[in-house]
Amino acid sequence: MKIAVIGGGASGLMAAGTCAFYGGNVTLFEKNKILGKKLLITGKGRCNVTNNCSMEDFMNNIPVNNKFLYSAYSNFTSEDTMNFFENLGIKLKTERGNRVFPVSDRSADIVFGLKKYISDNKVRIITEEVKKVSKSDNVFSIVTSKGEYIFDKVIVATGGASYPLTGSTGFGYEVARDLGHTVTDIKPSLVPLVMREDTCRKLQGLSLRNITLSLIKDNKVIYSELGEMLFTHFGMSGPLVLSASSHIRDKENEYKISIDLKPALDEKKLDERILRDFSENLNKDFSNSLSKLLPSKLIPEIIKLSKIPFDKKVNTITKEERQRLCYLLKHLEFHVEGKRPIDEAIITSGGVNVKEINPKTMESKIHEGLYFCGEVLDVDGYTGGFNLQIAFSTGYLAGMESAF
Repeated sequence: MKIAVIGGGASGLMAAGTCAFYGGNVTLFEKNKILGKKLLITGKGRCNVTNNCSMEDFMNNIPVNNKFLYSAYSNFTSEDTMNFFENLGIKLKTERGNRVFPVSDRSADIVFGLKKYISDNKVRIITEEVKKVSKSDNVFSIVTSKGEYIFDKVIVATGGASYPLTGSTGFGYEVARDLGHTVTDIKPSLVPLVMREDTCRKLQGLSLRNITLSLIKDNKVIYSELGEMLFTHFGMSGPLVLSASSHIRDKENEYKISIDLKPALDEKKLDERILRDFSENLNKDFSNSLSKLLPSKLIPEIIKLSKIPFDKKVNTITKEERQRLCYLLKHLEFHVEGKRPIDEAIITSGGVNVKEINPKTMESKIHEGLYFCGEVLDVDGYTGGFNLQIAFSTGYLAGMESAF
């Protein structure tokens, strides 16, 4: 049985290695000379392999079509992923939020492990760009830039439309449509946000750490987490912002971001802290009293937003003004205008309609012998290792089922 896997990313490498492990004669097509190119840059080059959590927690972190993943995740859980890499000699560690990384903090180790997996199971690799996939007389034709190949089965693991420089061009959606599948609307997820306020541009390059960022809609907190973020010329980026973006599903301009600059202090304790700072600067201007409290780049903007005159003497600042300052430091608000383009997104939301895929096998309900796995499917999760786990779980199931 000859099986082709199109795409040498996380799901494709897992599918190819697993299919070959179970006896399939596997050929992997990857147009890049480097396998796992997108994997190499995930988690800032550290690679957040999975999330060390229960099935319930995993499903709660998959906002799109999580029920579709029950069989795939049951066959290859987060624990299985960790054991898989540990057995390949790659030691892992669990960090805040149950995020799992290689102990080395090198994504290259994860790619090395997957390459070893396909090598040990004798997967053939063809570095040619696939141009078209078609089916006739119960066999599949794969046309590349250099010729035509015939296979009994095909696994599509081409990724989404995000990070096109890594090879994720959305080609898998074309393959799916050509073979009669529907593709849901493609949108960016885990992506920087464009903000309305000019303040962000003025703060461009400023990174805030150990702050709490909350996403709010209709006065309800949709998401809130402690961590770090970055101001940019268009708005905001960084881990917290990317996570928040995946919770924005419609009417993007109805959301706002609230930043707690001092999450370790409630407003009463923050007020006491400000009073202490003020007591050391009683005869100074307000603008010269905040250096111990805030990054220097942030001070002019906070002063402007507080509506306290920058040259007002500290010993004349009223209690009401001080309370207004405290509230601002705990609730620094910005309004979302939209998301950045999909080519800046970490993952794609949308994809091959899962109603047309058998969740127990990852096989197409339209064409026997055609399988889909990974980001090309209409499933996506929040940040924290969940999207890579989707890739590994669906890749494993597609690989195992296609071998028989």
